[in-house]
Amino acid sequence: MLAWKPFMAAITTTTLPDSGLEAEGQDEPLLGLPDRSDGSSDIIETLQHYSSRWRSIRIMYLTMFFSSVGFSIVIMSVWPYLQQIDKTADESFLGWIIASYSIGQMVASPIFGAWSNYRPRREPLVVSTVISVAANGLYAYVHLPTSHNKYYMLAARALVGFGAGNIAVVRSYIAGATSLAERTSAMANTSACQAVGFILGPVFQTLFTFIGEKGITWTAIHLQLNMYTAPVLFGALLGIINIVLIFAIFREHRVDDMGRPKNSINLEAEENEMDQSNQTHIDHVAVISTNVLFFVILFVFAIFETIATPLTMDMYSWTRKKAVFINGLILGAIGIESVLVFLTVKVLSKKTGERAVLYGGLVIILVGFFILLPWGHHLPNIQWEDLKNNSIPRISFSENLSSFWALIRQLPSNNTVEATGCPAVQSWCLYTPAIHLGQYITSVILIGLGYPACNVMSYTLYSKILGPKPQGVYMGWLTASGSGARILGPVFSSQLYTHSGPRWAFSLICGVILLSLLLLEVVYKRLVAFSIRYERLQEQSS
Repeated sequence: MLAWKPFMAAITTTTLPDSGLEAEGQDEPLLGLPDRSDGSSDIIETLQHYSSRWRSIRIMYLTMFFSSVGFSIVIMSVWPYLQQIDKTADESFLGWIIASYSIGQMVASPIFGAWSNYRPRREPLVVSTVISVAANGLYAYVHLPTSHNKYYMLAARALVGFGAGNIAVVRSYIAGATSLAERTSAMANTSACQAVGFILGPVFQTLFTFIGEKGITWTAIHLQLNMYTAPVLFGALLGIINIVLIFAIFREHRVDDMGRPKNSINLEAEENEMDQSNQTHIDHVAVISTNVLFFVILFVFAIFETIATPLTMDMYSWTRKKAVFINGLILGAIGIESVLVFLTVKVLSKKTGERAVLYGGLVIILVGFFILLPWGHHLPNIQWEDLKNNSIPRISFSENLSSFWALIRQLPSNNTVEATGCPAVQSWCLYTPAIHLGQYITSVILIGLGYPACNVMSYTLYSKILGPKPQGVYMGWLTASGSGARILGPVFSSQLYTHSGPRWAFSLICGVILLSLLLLEVVYKRLVAFSIRYERLQEQSS
């Protein structure tokens, strides 16, 4: 009895005839048994090869999950930690710190991808993970320098992203180690692991808030273990575990589209011939459109993750610790919500199709951001402490100047506690209505529904559009689209939010989503599986 449990895969049990063996996972056949006209069959993959191949693939699932956790585990605490270690940093610099991860990943992905083409994949996987572990260690010590601390944090996050460039190696390996029948499901599982890692990272962050801002200090090595450094040290531990698993379990495997192990030049030549034949039938308009839609999906979610902590600190006068803790709990709830969405969309997509689920998910995200638009007359509490060395910002009479003098009464008289509220140096704080907590919670729920649905459906549609060909290069383009979104999203949101406030930021986001819905309308009929498109072309030519 074999009981393999694929990470994030739906489990079914099938019995192989005359074998006395059982295998779990309908998309993971235990033995390759091709049908023949004479009724005979040849075993083309041994049990040992199959077992080793899928163990290695699941290590890649885990690598993807760990990489995503390494990105998101500090998202909620970067801003308050940055404020603590370097008073010169503002929300604009926060955007660059968040984006530096994706910049590093975008630079590293082609490097590690090319490396894996000429050398065993274990090498770039281990080296990239070691870089991530070292970068997390640097992040834990960015408080030590006497100046320019924000730049050390920027370098640390960029190096963590550089290490995460191994995602290109992961997707390339999975594309080459799965048959055509297995590939779509394996790619979907990979995407699910990545999405869950992005969402669950803040949950781990929330658990570390109980350590507090002060925490404990290990004087011998000058290490401060607190709510800001503990998450990255935990990420470093996950990286070390990943390295051990790669050495102990991961093995190199390549199979062709039929699941036959690639161990001959003939199989490679056959693949190249098939690739050239299929290339002419791929709908590149659909491919490019799916990349654009995927960019928008990750763009808006990156904005949401980046802006959540500063927004709640400004709108609700939360302290740094409270903002990190509550937003971590909220994103943890989104994680649970997303798991339910993952299970639901698999069933729903069979009835309505992937395109309809993708469209519905975008509409839900649009409604979520629309709800966040400020309205009413209640203004947020103002934080005046930042005006000590700055002049009072200029505002016009049309910007609710009459309320300015009432806000003067909020000037704190006790400066021994942490200043909270919307900083007065952000002039929009003096006239922009506060976003009610009910608005924020409702928006979180809706975005938590729409994002995972769109994420999974994008990868599923993309795999089906590409058809029976190695998808490594195309998946690299999709990964680059996601990295670009995570670069531009935080920079866009932090710059626009700091200078213009939530009204302009969320209005422009709604505009971007509306344009993506229009694009989806235009290419809707083209987002079909390769086999369907191929049949249509054959009918037209006959």
